[in-house]
Amino acid sequence: MEYRRLGRSGLKVSALSLGAWVTYGSQVGEDIAYACMTEAFDGGVNFFDNAEAYASGKAEVVMGNVIRRAGWKRSDLVISTKLFWGGPGPNDKGLSRKRIVEGTERSLSRLQLDYVDLLYCHRPDPETPIEETVRAMNHVIAQGKALYWGTSEWSADQIEEAGAIAKREHLHAPAMEQPQYHMLHRDRVEKEYASLYDALGLGLTIWSPLASGLLTGKYDNGPVPGTRAELPGMEWLREELLGAAARPKIEKVKKLKPIADHLGCTRAQLAIAWCLKNRRVSSVITGATKREQVKENLGALAVAGRLTPDVMLEIDRILAG
Repeated sequence: MEYRRLGRSGLKVSALSLGAWVTYGSQVGEDIAYACMTEAFDGGVNFFDNAEAYASGKAEVVMGNVIRRAGWKRSDLVISTKLFWGGPGPNDKGLSRKRIVEGTERSLSRLQLDYVDLLYCHRPDPETPIEETVRAMNHVIAQGKALYWGTSEWSADQIEEAGAIAKREHLHAPAMEQPQYHMLHRDRVEKEYASLYDALGLGLTIWSPLASGLLTGKYDNGPVPGTRAELPGMEWLREELLGAAARPKIEKVKKLKPIADHLGCTRAQLAIAWCLKNRRVSSVITGATKREQVKENLGALAVAGRLTPDVMLEIDRILAG
């Protein structure tokens, strides 16, 4: 396993990590989660990602049970969670001081942990001043309930403002951002955030490297029974993967198959390896519903070393077509 610094911080996270989105507490139960997490851990993964919104908190419960069951040393783990959608009450959503303080306590209880390593603001909150959020995150860190804080899907301007407030008030600044990033979704990471990496020392822990499965080739010929696109409440994802707008993307994905075949890998491994080639990416968050998928994803590390400049140019040519 390769370990990368989280932006400018001294924390080292595994280049490949395992997340609980959609799967834990919904698609898979504790036994499968245990199999996947232990396979990942044995493969060198130290970073496991979660959020209070995943399966309405059940994903955190499952992950917490797995960590306790596995008996891992806490210092060998980097655990994250994200706050924003905490429930139906008027103060159960957003990034107010009350929401952050109480949401952190609830997440820690579900995870059965004294602290999380990384705490994210899951989305920007237009109803709460950014300064209030920065101060609340600083408070949680000062209490020892989180070690670093960051953002997820914030705009560059919002992250820059949070950093400026933190610098001015001598508070902890956001250390990382968790954006969507893959072959078919690049502009935010490669263009919008470009000025933030050096200015703020921002690290990236990117999600959806496989475009929710589109880049694996599984949807080349239409719907696939048993996938997350078939889950109740995931109609938006079904449209994204199988709607009319997806057809041009699928045609590009088909053209990537000869490259994967030449490299002796799957298209999933190729897509993950491509993300790893971006030096701004601290960790690529993968997902899995079975142990075999974890093994396949870990194989992307070797593939990344085979992505020469010529191969990367050929991929770019296909994606631009």
